[in-house]
Amino acid sequence: MAARGSTMAAGRVYDIVVFGASGFTGQFVVEEVARAAAATAAGEGQLCSGRLRWAVAGRSREKLRAVLDRAAERLGKAAPGEDVGVLLCDVSDAGSLAAMAKQTRVVLNCVGPYRFFGEPVVEACVENGASCIDISGEPQFLEGMYLKYNEKAAEKGVYIIGSCGFDSIPADMGVLYTRDKLKGTLTAVESFLSVKSGPEGLGVHDGTWKSAVYGLADEASLKKLRKQIGYAPVPVVGAKLKKRGFMFYSPEFKEYCLTFMGSDGSVVKRTQRYLHTELQQTPVQYGAYVTVGGLGSVIKLMFLGMLFLLLVKFNFGRKLLTKYPEFFSAGRFSKKGPTQKQMDGTSFTMTFFGEGYSEGQDPQNAKPNVKICTEVKGPEPGYVATPIAMVQAALSLLEDSASLPKRGGVYSPGAAFLKTKLIDRLNNRGVEFSVISKPEV
Repeated sequence: MAARGSTMAAGRVYDIVVFGASGFTGQFVVEEVARAAAATAAGEGQLCSGRLRWAVAGRSREKLRAVLDRAAERLGKAAPGEDVGVLLCDVSDAGSLAAMAKQTRVVLNCVGPYRFFGEPVVEACVENGASCIDISGEPQFLEGMYLKYNEKAAEKGVYIIGSCGFDSIPADMGVLYTRDKLKGTLTAVESFLSVKSGPEGLGVHDGTWKSAVYGLADEASLKKLRKQIGYAPVPVVGAKLKKRGFMFYSPEFKEYCLTFMGSDGSVVKRTQRYLHTELQQTPVQYGAYVTVGGLGSVIKLMFLGMLFLLLVKFNFGRKLLTKYPEFFSAGRFSKKGPTQKQMDGTSFTMTFFGEGYSEGQDPQNAKPNVKICTEVKGPEPGYVATPIAMVQAALSLLEDSASLPKRGGVYSPGAAFLKTKLIDRLNNRGVEFSVISKPEV
């Protein structure tokens, strides 16, 4: 097995390469890397070289240059310098992916849907000694990469870490933060996501929509994949967390809530399984929900949801959904993505309600006797908070290497960054973790 940090060896031209830099999300990741590079140059980082060496990668040199020019116009003093590399690379060209991976310590992969385009990048990184971070919210892809590449990544000493964006760093790290703030044993957490938009409304690029369409259409394969992996069961410690109905009214938020259909639940469970099996820590039960507003919003969402679930079962339905995202999402998803005004007016809050047992209490023979409430809040989740989370995860890989798991592999964010300074880094960049109510017995 390769020693921890071997992927961080000298001789690589770059610390970070943003692959898919000219895509809709990639352009915002580029800006966030430029900010990180400026901060490092000002002495705020701990890179051995004293500066962050980075590059952009994609199929078109002209588009990559345009992204760097756009970043220069928008960032002022933090604008990318002339030393930023430009690499031509195509996800369908294995040689170009290998050449990219050989030059960098970490690849930030922004090319989705990952179920179609993610594996060649993972394979190139594992084979050529680069770590890889993505922002996938697709459990089939994430767990498939674990099955195929975990052992090889461990041998190579590289870290493949998915879901390092809004899916699912706030949820995964939020559960760990809640656990660490409870004096005692945390055994169950429920999270509630609230997204607020301004007068311009909410907008999401259709790349996320496509991932949801194909993911829900292929749910059966996820069950088969999990059987193939042969996950060890995660024990229930303490009182069993009650499952709520798909829709319910929350007196705490005075809004209706739905079960959150994203990847947070599966990512958190992977982390908790790792903590239990590898570190012998008490696993935390988890439920994820999203607030949706009043009864009118619920009726509208239920109608759109039933239509979506009906169409996604058939090939012609999936074609309709992907061709006309704006129509089938009531304007929330579009091929052009959100405007700057929409992003400026949007924010998120994820509230965590945890319960457990005070020190000295036996979780197996008593009722929970302590509760805690925490939250993670931040800017627009898709294209502001996600690049922040992705880039800060990369900096944790580069700068907190002594705190990473001892062996490389395919990890969830919580498993990889448990002992790093990632939460501190996120707090400093406006994705804030805080305790709302201290534990009360």
